[in-house]
Amino acid sequence: MENKDIMDENLSTDTQQPDNLTTEDQSTQETLTTDEAVTVNGGTVEEPETVEATTDTSSREIAELKDKYLRLYADFENFRRRTAKEKLDLIGNANESLLKALIPVVDDFERAMQSIEQTEDIAAVKEGVSLIYNKLFKTLEGKGLKPMESKGEPFNADLHESVTQFPAPSDDLKGKVIDEVEKGYYLNDKVIRFAKVIVGS
Repeated sequence: MENKDIMDENLSTDTQQPDNLTTEDQSTQETLTTDEAVTVNGGTVEEPETVEATTDTSSREIAELKDKYLRLYADFENFRRRTAKEKLDLIGNANESLLKALIPVVDDFERAMQSIEQTEDIAAVKEGVSLIYNKLFKTLEGKGLKPMESKGEPFNADLHESVTQFPAPSDDLKGKVIDEVEKGYYLNDKVIRFAKVIVGS
C-alpha cells in the first residue's frame, strides 16, 4: 500500500509543471514563431521588397498628379489672360459697327454743308436736311434705338423725369404727360434716356 501511494505521488509531480520555471520561460513557450502566427491568423507577411515597391508606386503617382496639377494651373492662367485681353478688345471696339454705319450720314452732312454755301434755294436745303435726318434715324433704329412715346401717357417714374407741373387742360389729363421737353429713348427695350416731361396737375 505504501508503495502504491508513493508511485501516485511521483506521477502527480511529473505531470505538474515544475515550480522553479520563471515567467519568461512560460511566455517563451506560449509565443509562436512568425510563420506559425501567420498560419494561425490566416494572413500573409509583407516582405520588405513589397513595401519598397508600394512606396515607389505611390511616389510615381504623386509625381504624376503634381505634374497634371501644374499643367492644369498653367492652362487656366493662360485662359484667364486671354479672356481678359479679349474683353478689353471688345470694350475698345464695341462701337465699331455703329460708327461704320454713321460714316455715310457724316458724308451726307458734309455734302449738304457745301451745297448750302453755294445755293440760295431754301426749300432744297430743307429737303436735303430732312433726308439726312431720316437716314440717320433709320441707321440708329437699325442698331436698336427706339424713341419713347410719352405725350398723353400716365406719368411713370421708371420712364419719365418730371421737369414741372402745369394745370391740366382737361380732367382726363390729370397725372398724365401733357408735353415733352426732351424725348426719351430705348435701346433694345432698355431705357437709355429718360423723357423729360411736363405733368398735368
